[in-house]
Amino acid sequence: MKDPHTPPYDLIIFDCDGVLVDSEILACEAVIDCLGRYGIDVDFDTVFDRLLGRSSRAIGDYCALLGRPLSPDFYDDLRGSVRAAFAAALKPMPGAATVLENLRTPYCVASSSSLDRMDYSLRLTGLSALVGERLFSAEMVRHSKPAPDLFLHVAAAMGAAPGRTLVVEDSVSGVRAGTAAGMTAWGFVGGSHYAARDGRALLMAAGADRVFDRMADFHRHEEGQLDRAVR
Repeated sequence: MKDPHTPPYDLIIFDCDGVLVDSEILACEAVIDCLGRYGIDVDFDTVFDRLLGRSSRAIGDYCALLGRPLSPDFYDDLRGSVRAAFAAALKPMPGAATVLENLRTPYCVASSSSLDRMDYSLRLTGLSALVGERLFSAEMVRHSKPAPDLFLHVAAAMGAAPGRTLVVEDSVSGVRAGTAAGMTAWGFVGGSHYAARDGRALLMAAGADRVFDRMADFHRHEEGQLDRAVR
């Protein structure tokens, strides 16, 4: 008989942008503004559909397809633009700190963003102390999301089997990466970037096992989900 007090996962991997911090609109707008300064016009829907949840390499790949390869200076400029936007307006996702504080299952953060950007975001929002050094970036692997490389690397580094690992993601590419890695993927649509979009349908179609829109619901006791941590 299954012990009802045994969590069904040995590891939980949280995405950073759009899951722990409400950063996606800020980041998308920074990409649009920065590309505009390089003479490349894109709209928010294009950035959302083609680049959300992917590494900065995806921006270069997209521009190369347009026949407009980016200069190396672009990435430094983008980094500065994102930092300025975050410094002015970045907020933690409501309830994220409470979720992390209550977890007794090992967890970490894995993102398509750089380690530098993750560290900056988590420090700005007061979440850094809850995560510590357990940060993993697409910089560490050859192929970024939607490939499973990052999540498989994280599971190996944290000593967890993929089949006993839960991924919490806000993007289609992230959910696809989690399922491709053989992990359970939950979609989170509580970020401001989903205010005018049916994120639930997008992430369910990508393969999410569950989609929720409030961090306060993360610990809701349902069969097959995490049990509530005992404080």
